[in-house]
Amino acid sequence: MNDNPVISIQHLYKSFEENDVLTDFNMELKKGETLVVIGRSGIGKSVLIKCIVGLMKVDGGNIFVLGRDITSLKRKAMDELRKKIGFCFQGSALYDSMTVRENLELPLERNHGIKSGKEMNKLVTDALEDVGLLESIDQVPAALSGGMRKRLSIARTLVLKPEIMLYDEPTGGLDPITSTEINNLIVEVQKKYNTSSIIITHDISCAKTTSNRMIYLREGGNTLEGNFEMFMKQSEDATLKAFFDYFKIDSSHEIH
Repeated sequence: MNDNPVISIQHLYKSFEENDVLTDFNMELKKGETLVVIGRSGIGKSVLIKCIVGLMKVDGGNIFVLGRDITSLKRKAMDELRKKIGFCFQGSALYDSMTVRENLELPLERNHGIKSGKEMNKLVTDALEDVGLLESIDQVPAALSGGMRKRLSIARTLVLKPEIMLYDEPTGGLDPITSTEINNLIVEVQKKYNTSSIIITHDISCAKTTSNRMIYLREGGNTLEGNFEMFMKQSEDATLKAFFDYFKIDSSHEIH
């Protein structure tokens, strides 16, 4: 990990009518880092990640992604930049009418124009092997468990070799054992692919396992920033009291 930011957000403002969601939000993601953004439901975490990939237009401020200010990019340039960003949606967003293989082949053909059987097959099988799904290559997503569908969603992103990974609630709706498996997979992916990642999550175990650094989003801004241990040490601070109450954390005990 080095100090070169791959994402830099400066004075971001986003509102919906009279509801101010993000107000003067500032953040940097360093190369090779996993940054977890955590906070109450409805506070603006998913809005933030959609602004980063240009799915929502910002009302003020700047977002630099890989050196490009996306707030001023035209559609064609934004589409090209998105090819370097992997976005794992909360609901997986898989095509149930396609096999596991076809779900990975589609973005390769659509985004990179890869049609060669040999080249495509290697990229698909490598990505599936990295997430432990190679044996399911000819199944359809509907036949997979929730955890396997989440793995497939990650594989479909990895097959494009992104520089940045964005995860929206990667363990949402999963049981504790499967959540632990997905958390460990995220760590393995970061190490193997040297990705820079932002994770939006409610899951404290996910934050503890995956994060190099955390941001607590509250009242539209970056209220607190630091590693997981720092968050625990400051659990009695008034700024964090609502955070620990919300997630029912006993700061005197280790979180497993």
